[in-house]
Amino acid sequence: MFNDKSILITGGTGSFGKHYVKTILEHYRPRRLIIYSRDELKQFEMQQEFNASCMRYFLGDVRDRERLVQAMNGVDYVIHAAALKQVPAAEYNPMECIKTNIHGAENVIHAAVSAGVEKVIALSTDKAANPINLYGATKLASDKLFVAANNIVGGHRTRFAVVRYGNVVGSRGSVVPFFKKLIESGADHLPITDARMTRFWITLRQGVDFVLKNFERMHGGEIFVPKIPSVKVVDLATAMAPDLPHKIIGIRPGEKLHEVMCPRDDSHRTLAFDDHFVIKPTIEFVEHCDISLNRLGERGIPVEQGFEYSSGDNPHFLSTAEIVDFNRASGIL
Repeated sequence: MFNDKSILITGGTGSFGKHYVKTILEHYRPRRLIIYSRDELKQFEMQQEFNASCMRYFLGDVRDRERLVQAMNGVDYVIHAAALKQVPAAEYNPMECIKTNIHGAENVIHAAVSAGVEKVIALSTDKAANPINLYGATKLASDKLFVAANNIVGGHRTRFAVVRYGNVVGSRGSVVPFFKKLIESGADHLPITDARMTRFWITLRQGVDFVLKNFERMHGGEIFVPKIPSVKVVDLATAMAPDLPHKIIGIRPGEKLHEVMCPRDDSHRTLAFDDHFVIKPTIEFVEHCDISLNRLGERGIPVEQGFEYSSGDNPHFLSTAEIVDFNRASGIL
């Protein structure tokens, strides 16, 4: 569905954007593939790796509505990946986080409708489920904006959906590069915030493939959540450095012991498919559709009342050996 289409990705110089571009160029023939971001150096560096004739690099900030409208002219599909994501930075600079993650989301929606974009998928995070920090709260607000946008399109064709997942193995700011740097620098231990801590585990490739598939699945208004394994952080540390001891340093402000992607309070709106969940909108749309049957003909069934999809009680945990294989497949080891 991406052949001869124009695709724009906000925040496209990040880990997700680079792998997404690589995947699209390997498997499809897009008419235009537009990277929209505000860092000229990162764009310059990305151009050295990805310089196909279909590539376009637009300098711009999601806070700039007019620039977004200009960039989306003639675009068919948009992935909104731009965000301020560091929890401590968001706590210390709350309005900056709000301007990018909430007002930026509003601008992306306005620009997509104005430009007649066909489909938009916004990337979310586990931290948007039952948020306890500002970053998570802004992403929850962003999710709500994108879901509700399906009700304000009027006669326009634009449809919006959200993809939510947790830790991406090896992405910037994740624990894996942090541990790797400590190991390579000769550290005598690895710091663990809490021995009970768990995280969902997904590779960049899996994340990109999941987003691509959901462009085919979506009606509009869904929050898509992949079924993925969990890891114990102590097992991760052991897998990466079997001979290094661990030092418990205490949980950080705004950090959870376990990730949640489908909250218990949303169980009455959650559908289980073979390899993913869908959280249905909290509002009724003017144009009603059966979200339990997606556009690929896959049927979802309601989960039990009180169901919660948490990394702490996930039925699928990776063993230490599986974590090693997982990280190696991701190019980490």
